[in-house]
Amino acid sequence: MFFALDRLFPPDFSRLDSLATLVTDRSGRPLAALPAAGGVWRFATAEADVPPHLVDLLIAAEDSRFRWHPGVDPLALARASWQWLRAGRVVSGGSTLSMQAARLLEPRPRTLRSKLIEMARAVQLEARLGKAGVLRVWLTLAPMGGNLEGVRAGALAWFGQEARQLDPAQSALLVAIPRRPEALRPDRHPAAALAARERLLRERAAQAPGITAADLAGLSTPVPTGRQAMPGLAPHLAREARQAGQAATTLDAGLQRSVQAVLASARERLPPRVSVAAVVADLRSREIRALDGGAWGDEARAGALDLTRAVRSPGSALKPLLYAEAFAAGLARPDTVLEDAPTRFGAYAPENFDHGFTGRVSVADALRRSLNLPAVLLLDQLGPLRFASFLKQAGAAPRLPAAAEPTLPLALGGAGITLRELVGATALLGDGGQAAPLRWSRAGAVEKAPILPPRAAAQVAGILTRPFPAGGPPGVAWKTGTSWGGRDGWAVGFDTAHVVGVWVGRPDGAPLVAGTGEANGTHLALPLLARLFALLPAAPRDAPPPPPRPVMLARAETAEALRLLFPPPEAVLGEGLVPLRAAGGQRPLTFLVDGAPIASQPARRDAAWQPEGPGHYRLTVLDARGAAASVVVRVR
Repeated sequence: MFFALDRLFPPDFSRLDSLATLVTDRSGRPLAALPAAGGVWRFATAEADVPPHLVDLLIAAEDSRFRWHPGVDPLALARASWQWLRAGRVVSGGSTLSMQAARLLEPRPRTLRSKLIEMARAVQLEARLGKAGVLRVWLTLAPMGGNLEGVRAGALAWFGQEARQLDPAQSALLVAIPRRPEALRPDRHPAAALAARERLLRERAAQAPGITAADLAGLSTPVPTGRQAMPGLAPHLAREARQAGQAATTLDAGLQRSVQAVLASARERLPPRVSVAAVVADLRSREIRALDGGAWGDEARAGALDLTRAVRSPGSALKPLLYAEAFAAGLARPDTVLEDAPTRFGAYAPENFDHGFTGRVSVADALRRSLNLPAVLLLDQLGPLRFASFLKQAGAAPRLPAAAEPTLPLALGGAGITLRELVGATALLGDGGQAAPLRWSRAGAVEKAPILPPRAAAQVAGILTRPFPAGGPPGVAWKTGTSWGGRDGWAVGFDTAHVVGVWVGRPDGAPLVAGTGEANGTHLALPLLARLFALLPAAPRDAPPPPPRPVMLARAETAEALRLLFPPPEAVLGEGLVPLRAAGGQRPLTFLVDGAPIASQPARRDAAWQPEGPGHYRLTVLDARGAAASVVVRVR
């Protein structure tokens, strides 16, 4: 009979399931709190989340026989009934913690009918949840004044700390407040709250084994007279964490607070619509230690947007990755000499920020000075498709216009990536060429993939390790970048322990007021990068890189240009087997149809393709150096 009624009339756990989110840092410290529906602060709280003396006090004050009754205490009900008959009014309610839990789950008017329903629900809750579950309901839903519910919400709002850190006096106040939550709010009625706390301790401390005489000596401690703000660090990432259902993060609350302070100060000196975002991560684990997505709460700066996830042009900040891949391919070394002179690549004629040219320059100097033409020369030899593929492996797949293929402007940031992606990809230069995505959740583990020879990564790191122009900690390899038209300023750097990235710009994509070209990366983002590295502990210094070998010739020799011999462009083919033939380039060759590779022998320059049916197809051949040639054909 009981089980049938339990199934017919199940308890309503909707309030218990509608919870606020407490996002924590890597040490379990509160990082940010997000309210439940309706703006209520209500956190899941179990007996293990509070000190034992709080539970002892609660049971002693509200339900001394809690541990043995089935949900309803006949002795307490009998006492309450007798007192009511003698006094003609309610003297004590006789409610057990289980009955209070039932009332918290389903609030009802204080009538005899409601009391009977609560008694039935109390027995039902005990059968369903046990004693631990009943305590969980009370500790989660007990009213703490205003929009505060539960012991964890009360501890954070009244004491600014987690419930497990409460001392006996603080615990006593949180046990007392639910009796009359509005009349005992310490911010409005501190004298009444203090009296209720002291009375409860004096009357019930003897029944609470965890409370000592020394604890009672501290009764003169005042109660709080105001609510403390809920934790609000890393607001963008906190909302991302709640959406992902992963409240335990890898951030460091202290560092996060410092990073936010640095960026908030920087925004005050920028035009009203210009914002700043930054990411600080551990170089080896790729765990994000601090993340500021923008000016939270500032509508003019689009503060609700997480600008670490905004896709923007990185400008010259991609050059270190390009040079590293060129070193890996054997196209150049740091001491290779290139010609920085006017050169056209078809209709494309890149030039430097100052519109001048340097002439003969070493690769290392070209990278440090962020010269444009040497970078385009290297990409021309490496192949834009190969570089784009490398960026994808590094976790920074470039966003290109629909149906567009990578071209030479990619060397200068002619594609879109995010700040998080740039920071994650740059980290591989300081981590021996191992790629891994940044991560902010404590769940799971990092998985690295070696995509770059360690020597190539170390060579780029050595080139870029130099003092900051305006001062900053030593031993940091850094690079700046600015997108076309001065829209985005970037600075990214790493030492042997951390990798940091900064973005400055307008969230709406309009050009910045201050300067163009490298000015925005160097003058705006780079000083902030130096300030963020100054917040970090000094990193251990690696051994210096080996000295360079003798200088080699300016340009690497190029093979015959790769091209598709058959089929020709715009060819009309039948549905039978189609032979594909290529010439030039460096083997092994890869043949692709609409971007998907088909079966071929790497040493050969031909392959066979069976069309799936009528339509237009893009046929591509890719060589070992990343060069590509494509044609579009139609199958009848």
